[in-house]
Amino acid sequence: MNNQYSIDVIPGDGVGPEVTKEAVKVLKKVSEMRAKAMGGSLHFAEYDFGGIAIDNHGSPLPSSTLEACKSASAVILGAVGGPQWPRPLDASNPSKGLGPRPEQGLLDLRKALNLYANLRPMSFASDSFLKSSPLKYDVVTGSEFMMIRELIGG
Repeated sequence: MNNQYSIDVIPGDGVGPEVTKEAVKVLKKVSEMRAKAMGGSLHFAEYDFGGIAIDNHGSPLPSSTLEACKSASAVILGAVGGPQWPRPLDASNPSKGLGPRPEQGLLDLRKALNLYANLRPMSFASDSFLKSSPLKYDVVTGSEFMMIRELIGG
């Protein structure tokens, strides 16, 4: 049984680097604890993606990033895009723009990795929010939700 896992980290843009940095810290700690109990380890590598990749490579999804993601055990993806990168000239035709858009990398990555859904866990940050919920108090108390967002619809 192979207990070695490669995790590709794609910080992306905006708050992405800050968020992925903290995620890696948590995973490294979990990996250390798991290694003591069961052996194995996590190996992290960072790649450009989105706006920063446009700046550094001219493309939101450089081939080196895509190939690394295809062979990784998992990928951690931060935020993508920001006001400093071009927007489409015509909202009804996003391909008509001023240059490559960071978000295009997401579509290409999803297609290449055969991904079709986002999983977003949700819970109430504080019990004080429970009474503000449109759901019944006794239903949401202690509940956690999982939002599944399908990405292949037109």
